[in-house]
Amino acid sequence: RITRVGAFLRRTSLDELPQLWNVLRGEMSLVGPRPDVPYAVAQYPDWVGPRLVVKPGITGLWQVSGRSTLSLLDMYRLDVRYVQTASLLGDLRILVRTVPAVLSRTGAA
Repeated sequence: RITRVGAFLRRTSLDELPQLWNVLRGEMSLVGPRPDVPYAVAQYPDWVGPRLVVKPGITGLWQVSGRSTLSLLDMYRLDVRYVQTASLLGDLRILVRTVPAVLSRTGAA
């Protein structure tokens, strides 16, 4: 069960703010694939493995491409594409696209 405050934080993505601490500690990146739970990682098909090569991120290609409106398979495809084409310019584009995606609540569950 989720409280009204919890639902608001989730809907507005404010629940992601504590992850900035993980970025400052060097455990996460601002941009990258979302971290996954260990049991899901153990079940990855081989082609999904590249998403584990980079640090997980607070935002990423999946988040700005529809988030929860996309399937898990789509998320993995976007994450692998991100890893294969990662660049500073690409990260900046994703960061810029994150702001309107969060403000418009696009794809927020």
